[in-house]
Amino acid sequence: MNPDDRKYTREHEWVLVEDAAAGMALVGITHYAQDQLGDVVYLELPQVDAAVGYLAKMGEIESVKAVSDLYSPVSGAVTEVNGRLAHEPELVNNDPFGDGWMLRVRMSAPSELDELLDAAGYEAYLGEL
Repeated sequence: MNPDDRKYTREHEWVLVEDAAAGMALVGITHYAQDQLGDVVYLELPQVDAAVGYLAKMGEIESVKAVSDLYSPVSGAVTEVNGRLAHEPELVNNDPFGDGWMLRVRMSAPSELDELLDAAGYEAYLGEL
């Protein structure tokens, strides 16, 4: 269920390295996270050029059930925010690993990826919850 091409946090965010040479990565939340949240109705995300920190709060996600913090899986600078989410927050529910991506980040410390879970590790972690 969780794609093998990305890394995961225990807070249920994912990061997909798009261009390792340029340090570019996409960030979003997992299927498990969106399923636990229920219908997403609003996201508060950082602006372009904002700095995000490894496992630091980067925004909030509001659903019909709750408001939850979002944590960045990597440190770096936001280069793009998924503008569709402002008008179509349901993309996070419908396609969390695709159209529901949240940020594009230029990573400042790609070695942080080594601290994250691979898909198998994340699946094992979910089994413990």
